[in-house]
Order: sequence, then C-alpha cells, then structure tokens
Amino acid sequence: PASVLGTFVLMDAFDITLNIMSLGGIALAVGMLMDNAIVVLENIARYRESDARLSLPAAAGRGASEVAGAVLASTLTTIAVFLPLAFVEGVAGQLFRDQALTVTFALVASLLLAFTLIPMLAAIGAGTGTANERSSPAAPTASGPLGWRRLAAAPLRGAIRATVLLLERLGAGLALALRPIHWGFDAAYARAYRGYVALLNAALRFRAATLLAAAASLAGSAALLPALPVELIPPLSQGEFRADLELAPGTRLEATDQVLAEAQAQLLDYPVVERTYSVAGTGGKLDATATRGGEQVGELNVVLMEGIAPADESLVMALARDALAAVPGVQFKVDKPQPFTFATPLEVEVSGNDLASIERVAAELAAAMAASPAFSDVESTIRPGYPELQIVFDQERTAAAGLLVPEVAARVVRKIRGDVPTRFTWRDKRVDIRVRLAETARNSKADVENLLVDAGGRQVRLASLATVQLATGPADIQRIGQKRVALVSAHVEHGDLALAGTQARALLDAIPHPQNVSSRVGGQAEEMEASFESLRLALLLALVLVYLVMASLFESLLHPFVIMFTVPLAAVGAVLAILATGISISVVVFIGAILLVGIVVNNAIVLVDRVNRLRLRGMPRRAAVVAGAQQRFRPIVMTTATTVLGLLPMAVGLGEAAELRAPMAITVIGGLLVATLLTLVVIPVVYDLVDRKAIHGDVFDGAPPAGGRAEAPAREGAA
Repeated sequence: PASVLGTFVLMDAFDITLNIMSLGGIALAVGMLMDNAIVVLENIARYRESDARLSLPAAAGRGASEVAGAVLASTLTTIAVFLPLAFVEGVAGQLFRDQALTVTFALVASLLLAFTLIPMLAAIGAGTGTANERSSPAAPTASGPLGWRRLAAAPLRGAIRATVLLLERLGAGLALALRPIHWGFDAAYARAYRGYVALLNAALRFRAATLLAAAASLAGSAALLPALPVELIPPLSQGEFRADLELAPGTRLEATDQVLAEAQAQLLDYPVVERTYSVAGTGGKLDATATRGGEQVGELNVVLMEGIAPADESLVMALARDALAAVPGVQFKVDKPQPFTFATPLEVEVSGNDLASIERVAAELAAAMAASPAFSDVESTIRPGYPELQIVFDQERTAAAGLLVPEVAARVVRKIRGDVPTRFTWRDKRVDIRVRLAETARNSKADVENLLVDAGGRQVRLASLATVQLATGPADIQRIGQKRVALVSAHVEHGDLALAGTQARALLDAIPHPQNVSSRVGGQAEEMEASFESLRLALLLALVLVYLVMASLFESLLHPFVIMFTVPLAAVGAVLAILATGISISVVVFIGAILLVGIVVNNAIVLVDRVNRLRLRGMPRRAAVVAGAQQRFRPIVMTTATTVLGLLPMAVGLGEAAELRAPMAITVIGGLLVATLLTLVVIPVVYDLVDRKAIHGDVFDGAPPAGGRAEAPAREGAA
C-alpha cells in the first residue's frame, strides 16, 4: 500500500491521468513492488538466524546494507527497460506510455521504501539499551530540556509499543490458525530445496551437458517461433459489431430498408443478441458518392448480451455474414468498433495512370481474395457509379441562340439543385430556404429535356441546345502520391496478419500487371511491420541499457555478461506460454518480451552479487557458487512467486480491455517461470565456467559478522 500511495503521488506530480492503462501498470507492478522488500527482509532474517547475539537494529542495518547494491541494480535495470517504452512511437507508444511511466514510478517508490521503511519495521520495538535495561525501563523524568522532550515523547512511544504488541498478538493468532498450512509449506519448501541442491551439484558436475540442454531448449523455441500467428493488436471484444452493406447502384431506399429488416429479423432469433438498429440510405442523391453514400447504402448495428464470450461474438458475426451473403448483388463488411484509429487489417494498393488497367488488376485481386478462405469481407473501391443524366451541349446551337455553355449549365443547376437565397431561424436552428423547380418538373429525362432556358427574352427548350442521355457516372477516383489508386481491403479470417500478408503478395504475383501499374500490401499489415521495427529497436536499446547499468554497478564487464544469459532463457518460457495459451504474437506480446529483459535479470543479479561477496571473503569459486546459489534460492523463489501471483489476475483476463493486458501478462509469467528455473541452474554453471579471475578484498558495507565467522548458508526449510 505504501508503494501504491507513492506511485499515486508521483503520477500526480507528473500529470499522469488515471485510466485503464495506468491502472493496468499498477496491477502489473503489484508483484514487483514486493521484490525489493522481500530481498531486504530475507537477508535481515538470515542474519538474525545465523547469529543470535545480533540485536534487531544491527541485523536490520547489516542485512539491508549488504543487498543494497543488488537491489539498486535490479531496480535500475527494470526501470531502464520500462522508461524507454514511454517514448516508443506508433501503436505501442500510444498503448503503453501511461503504463510504462506508472510502473517506473512504482519501482522508484518501492526502492525508497525498501531502504527506509522495511529496515525500520524490522528493527521496531528492539530498544537501544542492554537486556536488563530493556526489561526494566526507568520511568521518564523531567530533569532538564532533554527530560522534558522524553516526557513529551513518552505517550507516542507508548502508543507505538501498544500498536506493536497488538500486531504481535494478531500475528501470533494468525500463525496459530495457519500452522497446518505453514507446516505443509515448510515440508514442500524443504523438499524443493533439497532437490535444487542435488540438481545444482549435478549441473556443476556436468557443465557441458547443462549448457547443451539450455541451448537445445533455446533452439527448439526458436524453431517454434515461425509457427506462431502474428497480428497488430489482439481483437477487442466489445459486445457489439456493425455491418456496412451496399446494394446495386440505383436501388431504392425502400429495397435497402427491406434487406436490413430481414437481416435484423434473422439475427434477433439468436438469444445472445440483445437488440439491433439500422440506418438505410446515406446522403442525398446529388451529394452522395459512389463509396460513401446513396439510397443503396445501409448500416446494421448489433448489440449482444452483456458478458458474452468472444467465441459467441465471432459466431454471431459469422451468422450476420451468411445472412447478408444470401442477398443477390450485395457488398458488405462486418467489423467491430475499433477503440484505435486503424486501417483495415489488409489493404492492397493498386496504383498507376491508366484507370482501366487499375480496374482490371483490382478486380482480379478482389475475386482471388474472395475465393480464398483466408480472407473475408473483401471490398474494392473500384465499383460502378450511380445512374445519372448527362447533358452534352451542342456548341454551335448554343452560340446561335446567343448563349454560353457555362451560363446554360449554371441555370440548369439552379433549376434542379436550387439556390439558397436566405435562411430562417426556428428555435436554435437555421434552416435553408431552397428555391428550385417542383419535383414533378425535374424527376425524369423528359422533364429535364423540357426545361426552359431564357435566351434574350425568349424561352428555349434544353433539348434544342443539348442532348440528354442516361448513363452511369464514374465512381470516386482516389489518388495516393498523385497517382490513381484502387484499394482492395479485406479482413483476416484466422487472425494471422503476417500469413495473410504473405498470401496477398502471392496472389498479386500471380496477376499480370500492365506497364506503369504497381501494387503493394498496406493497412494494418504495414502498421504492424513499422511497430515491430520500432519495438525491435526498443528491445535492442533495453538490452544495451540493462548491460550498461549492471556494468556500472558491478564495475565489471564479465559479470553483467553472465547475467545477460537469463534473457534468452526467458525467451524459451515466453514461446512455450504463447504456444500453450494459443495467443498470437502482437505488439502487446512484444511489450511483454521487452519487460522480461528488465525483470528476469533481477534474480541473476541477486545471485551473482551474493557469489561475488562470498568470493571477496576468501571462499573458493566453486564453493562460493554453491553457497551463493543456496542462500539466494529462497528470495529468488519468493520474488518470482509474488510477481507471478501479481500478474495472474491480469493473465486470466479480468476487467475491461483485458485482451490488451492478458497476452503481456502471459508472456511475462511464462518467461519468468522458465527463466527462474534455468537461472538457478544455468547461471551458476556459466559463472563457474567463465569467471576464472581471483577476487581479493572485502566490500562489505556494514560491520563484519560477530566473531569474524563466515555466514552460514540459509537454513533448509526456512519459510
């Protein structure tokens, strides 16, 4: 709670808003907040167990000061990974900027509290005098200024001691109630500890086999990596979706509404559908475009029951596609509302100068993608335009009548579309007053031909000046880079965006392209490649920063190199976790992999730091490796357990927008579990293999242990 309170204070100081992602950052940091406190408190407890003559304040001081360097190094390495994520560009930066800053603030708060609050609480109630003085404290007197201060502080000391006594009584009662669980945990821990000691000795005896097994695990996970599906971000289940449909050009509004009503009736038969609503027609007849509006365009919105499973949501969307596909000549697209501004999952741009060639390539590609089971909701911007009346003026006859073509065209537009000479105000609205011919005088080809045009005081029929013909107008002409372009968009049926992009490129290669016609794959596939490139750079930067931080704190280039072996070991667990849970590799998973770099090295830092301290006291290398690994087994297991348990609710998928957090938590949990197991075995082997340099001297921060005795290994079975 103290760390969370400190996090809120720092968030307020840096104007970080409290939203889903920042709260997710606090949830992500819950397990890590206790890591520093666990390492400090465990070392204090080990000092108290190894030397009963040490007082509580002395044990707290020595225990905290001894692991200060390791705790500082582990926290700074994690911050060195999280903080750069706040400056990543693209989708990853938008998603995780607040979360990265929140976790950074939480780690800073936990570091400060681990060096101050934890040692103080460990030493509280110990007193400062001898045993006899502590057992029979003298009554405070008011002799002199110092006496008055003691007298004034007496109630405060009494309140603190009463609180401590109450907490001790509550703790004793709780310990008595949990004693069976305590015994069971002690037995399990003792068995795990003995098994680890045997495994460690075997690994150090067969170092080559241990490293080969670790390398084989890494190679196996690397071989599994290409088989994992890839996408930009996980699909969010929001309990609703929308279907945009378009019938044949010229379809009347009543027919569009009828199609929507029939689709609504079919969907409402399913019990998971709560309600539907639709809109038939978009825009007016004159301002509608071939891709954005008209009477033939419709929109169907479907709201599902609260708490529906994502599988049921996908099933209802498939049923909506089947219902709309049964309508002859309909083009439709079924999609969920997107909380982020993304392009269609897959967009293919066909560009060039010849519109006919572009249309041919786009049509062939759309047909090939529609026939492939990998794509759905295939849509092309090349489509027939609206039926329209075209007026072709005869220049000579118009000039003989004493008129100019632009003048006649402007008069025809005013008669049909009308002018707005003024507006009137009704309540809080301003309504146009449009002046034009009645609909009965402009509703057919004959009506337009009979329009009268003023020619020098006499009325001339439009048919005598121009030819009115019924035709189909061109669709919208889109341009990218000053070139005409056709966009063929589609959704990915099975969620693997990278595989869909590869298949789309294969289909494009099979279609002959005329000269000056080019094509490329864009959409979310392009955004995904850009985001992954940015995250690869962030991962490389994280590795460099972590190494530099450790090198500066250890004052060595070799020991950080040994610790960095935990990073590929974490990749093994991350790949296995992704494969076991069936999630896709996405920006969220990539973020989790980057976070692993800063988290998994913490256990190795604590272990290597302990081994170095034992060697500084004259212990041989192999003995120091064994003793250090045994003494750090308990804090490493505890910190891993707290981090995993803290991430477990996020991995299960509790709360809103869980789809954005669960893959990251799964990646971190899988990587951390496997990395911890391999760290306790592989890192001692690597250290024993590569560190041949003799170490002399002592950098112990506190006083040496009482009697100058070497510290005893951690008691087996200690909880």
